Amino acid sequence: MDGEPSIDLLNGAVTSGPDLSVEVNGLRLPNPFIIGSGPPGTNYAVMKKAFQEGWGGVIAKTVSLDSAKVINVTPRYAKLRAGDGKEVIGWENIELISDRPLEVMLQEFKRLKEEFPDRILIASIMEEYDRNAWEELVGRCEEVGVDGFELNFSCPHGMPERRMGAAMGQDCDLLTEVSGWVNNVATIPVWAKMTPNVTDIAAPARAAIASGCEGISAINTIMSVMGINLDTLRPEPSVEGYTTPGGYSYKAVKPIALAKVMAIAQMMAHDFPESGATLSGLGGVNTGRDAAEFILLGSHTVQVCTGVMIHGYPVVKKLCGSLQEFMRQHNFNSIEEFRGASLPYFTTHHELVRMQKESIEKKKGVKVGLAKDDEWSGDGFVKEAESMVAN
Repeated sequence: MDGEPSIDLLNGAVTSGPDLSVEVNGLRLPNPFIIGSGPPGTNYAVMKKAFQEGWGGVIAKTVSLDSAKVINVTPRYAKLRAGDGKEVIGWENIELISDRPLEVMLQEFKRLKEEFPDRILIASIMEEYDRNAWEELVGRCEEVGVDGFELNFSCPHGMPERRMGAAMGQDCDLLTEVSGWVNNVATIPVWAKMTPNVTDIAAPARAAIASGCEGISAINTIMSVMGINLDTLRPEPSVEGYTTPGGYSYKAVKPIALAKVMAIAQMMAHDFPESGATLSGLGGVNTGRDAAEFILLGSHTVQVCTGVMIHGYPVVKKLCGSLQEFMRQHNFNSIEEFRGASLPYFTTHHELVRMQKESIEKKKGVKVGLAKDDEWSGDGFVKEAESMVAN
């Protein structure tokens, strides 16, 4: 991120230049950058740091009613490096949801909202297939003043045998039922976080919105095996010589995340044009220009998790500065001016063939360069050569 412009933020808001503030589902954020659920939102100290540095919002690490069943191992991360062995381009984790007692997390949510009443704090929640458990979790989180919920239908590892996380998000019927339970009792906005480990990500996103969710977050991490240590012949990250598949994130996943976000945005525009449903994009955001790509594909907000683990909380100043720089380049004064602007340029391969054939037909009447060697002339040789130069 060397060379990225860094700017000062006042309570998360820019003090000059293009406006970065956004409003999603009635929640006002000073900028579109949100801490994604994970280690950067794991306790009071780190979430407070995020607000102090200027993040637009924080989604806390996922909580459940019974943290006793959550037991992490270490090492639980592994990096994928570029050819130089230094630059990190991918990150795998086999980390579980919060292992801290719910009561402790709730106290910290309450304290954060008391100290930062105008900032957005979202509780990420996950439970088993148990209506009472989901309803209790929603009620207890609302009591301490959180601003919204993100339903974790997407954690790719951990407790699939309990139909939690991605196991729930991969089953549209299950997702529909649980989303309905939550939305029947929640009085604040509810987002559903999608797993990319499906064939058609638009299907579970459609089910979530149809069940009352006001927003979609996409994507969570991609199921992965980081690699094999060729000296020890053991997979990484190695715990007592063994490992389990984990979630893949950071720079290398951005193209996949963009494709998934595009698919969801197209579905939302087609199936729910008047719903007001919002989209929070994430997956490989490392610069403000990365964020601009997600916004151009329809994202209202952009989440960062692994990037914070690598660059630290102050990186939000560079994210905002880089995004503003992009906006100045195109004379955009607000996020909404360019949100979704690139979506119309996606079509089917069949349509691409048709358009290109039509374009070629139009160009046939325009002579470009020479068709055969016997067309070269002595007097016009230089101009004839120039007519076939590409740049």
